Amino acid sequence: MPKEPSTSKKVAEHLLQIKAIKLEPKNPFTWASGWQSPIYCDNRITLSYPAIRTFLSEAMAKEIRAKYPQAKAIAGVATGAIGIGMLVAEALNLPFMYVRPQPKKHGRQNQIEGHYDATAPTVVVEDLISTGKSSLQAVEALRAANINVLGMVALFSYEFDVATKNMEAAAIELTTLSGYEALIDTAIATNYIAPEQEALLKKWREAPQLWKAK
Repeated sequence: MPKEPSTSKKVAEHLLQIKAIKLEPKNPFTWASGWQSPIYCDNRITLSYPAIRTFLSEAMAKEIRAKYPQAKAIAGVATGAIGIGMLVAEALNLPFMYVRPQPKKHGRQNQIEGHYDATAPTVVVEDLISTGKSSLQAVEALRAANINVLGMVALFSYEFDVATKNMEAAAIELTTLSGYEALIDTAIATNYIAPEQEALLKKWREAPQLWKAK
C-alpha cells in the first residue's frame, strides 16, 4: 500500500534529485529474476546524502510508529536495507538485526545477524520491492526463528501485481513510501525523462517479464 501523495511525491523527488534512478533503454539492466529493465532504482545512493537519508528514515519510522506500535525490533534485508534499517531502528530506539539471503558458509553460519529476541514483534525494512521474492526470503528466515513478523515497510516499489500476490500469499502487509506511478509522474513533471522515454517506461511496466530492448 503506497503512502499519501505528499510523501510519495517527495520521496520520488529525492530519488530523481540524486539520480538514484538510472535509465538505460538501449542497454537495459538484468535483474536477478532474469527480467530486462530500462530502469534501475539504486536506493543505496540515498545513504550518501544526510538530509535525504534522515527524511526517509524518519518517514519510515513514522509509519512504523503509527501502524505497528507494538514493534520491539527492526530487521533489515541484506544488503540494500541494512543502512536504512539501522537508521530506522535508531529513530525508533529499537534493536536492529539484518537477514542474509542465505546462511553464511563459514563461521557461525548465521542467516540472521545481530542479537534478537524471538518474543519481540518485528517489522521488516526493505529498500526496494520488485517481485517481492527476495524480501519474503528474509521473512521466511525470521519466521523459521520463531520471530513474529508484523509487516514490511519499504522505500520504493515497482508496484507489480506479482509482488502484491506474493505478499498476500505470505500473509505480509506491505507499506511503501513511494512507487513507480509516483516516480513516473514526478519525472515527467520535472522533465527528468523525455516523452519517448515516458511511453517506453509505461509499456515496460505493463509486462516487464516479456520486455526486451530493441
